[in-house]
Amino acid sequence: MRLTRKTFGAAFAGLALVLSVGACSGGASGADGGTIEVNFGYIPDFNGTSLLAIAQDQGLWEKHGIDATTSSFTNGPLQVQALGTGDLDFGYIGPGAFWLPASGQAKIVALNTLGRADRVVAQPGIESVEDLAGKTVAVPEGTSGDMILTLTLQQAGMTKDDVELVPMEPPAIVSALSSGQVDAAGFWYPALATVKEQVPDLVELAQNTDFEETIAFPTAFVAGNDVVADDAEKVDAVLKVLREAMDYRADHLDETIALTADFNGLEAADVEADAANVDVLDAQEADALTQDGTTDTWLTGMQEYFVDAGQLPEAVDPAEFYLGDQFVQAGE
Repeated sequence: MRLTRKTFGAAFAGLALVLSVGACSGGASGADGGTIEVNFGYIPDFNGTSLLAIAQDQGLWEKHGIDATTSSFTNGPLQVQALGTGDLDFGYIGPGAFWLPASGQAKIVALNTLGRADRVVAQPGIESVEDLAGKTVAVPEGTSGDMILTLTLQQAGMTKDDVELVPMEPPAIVSALSSGQVDAAGFWYPALATVKEQVPDLVELAQNTDFEETIAFPTAFVAGNDVVADDAEKVDAVLKVLREAMDYRADHLDETIALTADFNGLEAADVEADAANVDVLDAQEADALTQDGTTDTWLTGMQEYFVDAGQLPEAVDPAEFYLGDQFVQAGE
């Protein structure tokens, strides 16, 4: 299986940005002859934005009869909440939020990438995970930063009770680490690159690859339960867009970096600088991972983590929340 390395863009933007990437004129229509209205959430980084940037630039929304409105969020759990209220139809989540669809609050409709950007970092002078005992540790709760912190502590025979946990939003963590207001954090690149400009000797205590033999860190796109239950046409149309965008991204990574930077108002060099932190999947790779059972293995292992972490009462069959068959069928 070919996995191409690509990266996150910037992971610090607010909730307010709403961009219309409509496909209102001259495009294909839905099966009933009308335009399919879609509200799509994202996080303004490479994982969360690249496919949407491609869809906009390549006219994929229009091609599949979709009028898409995209809205920026700071994390996945907020998007799942918006799916539940009907404010979003689709959204993007990182691995730390997979417990939400596993608990029945949304459906995963497509895998996206494998994340390699998460770290447990500490101020200079802290040399080991054990040194975090009693220290202030910031974390964006319910995210991959939370996930890697929990795994790292477990590996050292510790729990969150052994540290002074400080829940924070990502922009606040950048500030708190840079100013020395917290001792450590479970966090990610590229935001950590900003921190390192102020704290060049920042210590990295753990990263995703330390755990890859037992657990994966996939990212994914999710849909609201009502959308999945009531609007199969919308789901199929969006999956076709995502599949085509995945293939474009795999074949045109440099162009995708530029499109993502433009979409998020970033410097292309800043997006490209994090290229080593993501493994990009194309649609055929995602199909193969789904069909050979790899995704079930990943999702089962992640659920075991969430059960141990107290975020999920019990594991369920991945087929209850991952619509892998529909993703594959959308490519037929």
